[in-house]
Amino acid sequence: MERLGIDEKDIIENFIRGSGSGGQKINKTSSCVQLLHKPSGIEVKCQQERSQAMNRYIARRELCDKLEEQIEGKRSKAEQEREKIRRQKRKRSKRAKEKMLQEKLKRSEVKESRKKPSTDG
Repeated sequence: MERLGIDEKDIIENFIRGSGSGGQKINKTSSCVQLLHKPSGIEVKCQQERSQAMNRYIARRELCDKLEEQIEGKRSKAEQEREKIRRQKRKRSKRAKEKMLQEKLKRSEVKESRKKPSTDG
């Protein structure tokens, strides 16, 4: 969190009751952790573990991952666009071409079977 410059006072932490399967135990204990990072508005919920402490740790880790993704995601938009264009221009492999032709052949056979049989001899 220090590496990303996240301040403890910017995080609102709530312990809430979990949802889903687990029966009476999950309905009675507040082991689900909900974190809200005020500056970015990113919200994380975690109820993977039975203990509140572990869920708290996992939630903080997930929050850091999301914030890091958001920060670095803005920088790599151009890089993603270049990669997309490169993939589109790439020549298909021989196996991919054969597979595509096989699928086209099957599709044409299906369409051909819809025709009414011809009556001329």
